[in-house]
Amino acid sequence: MALAIAPGLSGCIIGTERPELSLDMPVAYRAASKGDADAAVPMLDWWRGFRSGELTSLMDAAQLHNLDIAVAIAEIVQADAQVGVSGAPLLPQVTGAASAEQNHPSSLGTTGGGSSTFNTFSTSLTASYMLDFWGKNRATLYAAEENATASRYNREVVTLTTVVTVANTYFQILAAQDQVRVTRENLAAAERILGLIKNQFNAGTASQLDVSQQEALVATERAAIPPLEVTRDQNIAALALLVGKAPANFAVHGGSTSRIAVPRVTPGLPSELLYQRPDIRQAEAQLAASNFSVESARAAFFPQIQLTGQTGFQSTALASLFTPGAWFYTLTASLTQPIFDGFLLESQLKQAKGVQLQNLQAYRKAVLSAFADVEKALIALQKFTLQERLQSEVVAASQKAFDVAEKQLRGGTINLITVLQAQQTLFTAQNNLVQVRLSKLLAATSLFQALGGGWTPSGTLVSVASGDAPTAPVR
Repeated sequence: MALAIAPGLSGCIIGTERPELSLDMPVAYRAASKGDADAAVPMLDWWRGFRSGELTSLMDAAQLHNLDIAVAIAEIVQADAQVGVSGAPLLPQVTGAASAEQNHPSSLGTTGGGSSTFNTFSTSLTASYMLDFWGKNRATLYAAEENATASRYNREVVTLTTVVTVANTYFQILAAQDQVRVTRENLAAAERILGLIKNQFNAGTASQLDVSQQEALVATERAAIPPLEVTRDQNIAALALLVGKAPANFAVHGGSTSRIAVPRVTPGLPSELLYQRPDIRQAEAQLAASNFSVESARAAFFPQIQLTGQTGFQSTALASLFTPGAWFYTLTASLTQPIFDGFLLESQLKQAKGVQLQNLQAYRKAVLSAFADVEKALIALQKFTLQERLQSEVVAASQKAFDVAEKQLRGGTINLITVLQAQQTLFTAQNNLVQVRLSKLLAATSLFQALGGGWTPSGTLVSVASGDAPTAPVR
């Protein structure tokens, strides 16, 4: 009977707690370029657009072996198990029992001094069910399901963060290699100039001050190499951790930031971030879970109806245990209504509403932060691309000035102060160009991260970590 009527009496208030989101939704990005928004949307494997085979291999390794991703996957297993735990009260609880008892009372005080031994055998089946008339247990189950969904989006947040960090770390390695290369070239040029000055000193056309100044510049360039090597090697160790390798067993070939292409990408419509960003989807699922938690806490104020039934067989002889006369049954229905609990239920409801408000504000912040992230990444990518072009012109002009100064120095027709200035200008310009290229690459990865990963060719938005079809955001 309980199994028959329970579905019709369960879940009477589910779906009542839906706060207004009140989101400030822009219609376009201020820094976005005009044109077709779908002309260059990021693909799922967006890192291939940098055209680096080594980077692609590192990305594949990170998604397979990164330990943070493994932890996030383990959290999904826990969340799924919690769904089963939360769903258990919606099903009847059935318990089977069997017993055999032998009794031999004391013979003292009995007439005739004798006693008898008797046996009792029984088997029973007990079933109980709590009618979820107000939807408390079902709301708890829905909250657990939303938390399980949030754990999946958390995995995608971790995956996206990991692959972006792999790209950024790899680019920092390339930049450090570029800086080491530039510094060594500058050191060789400074030593070459030092040789020319020493020749002029021996010929009496240069002073000891000129020699000392150039020696100081040579020493400065030589001292600049170890810190750059520290940066390079430490980033290699960090990259090893990201791909789940021991640093001692890991190596990076590297190359140059100048050989890395920057893929063109357009941000699409701002509203699409609600489907695309896994952190927004995670906040959305957490908000939905807190909505159901409020429903569950409110339903706890109402009466709880418990149905219990027991049936079985009992006999003093094992041979007659399952005869018709040994059968018994018991049916019980009980109703429990909280009257006074020291304001426990009221406090639990207030707590659930507080968590709901917290998750609502977190969701709003996640949405606005996503819009801000895209704007900042677009601005950074545009400006650093412009700066790279301008800085390349600075390097070209500085290189030409230094070459002219070196030739005139060889001919003895230039002031040594002018040569020193030309050297330092070139060295600074070259190092700045490496930094600008690194900043541009980091801005590109920030844009991909801000957009939430990649899009399928059809325009359906899915995350980096999985190909699950998206669902509509909370309304």
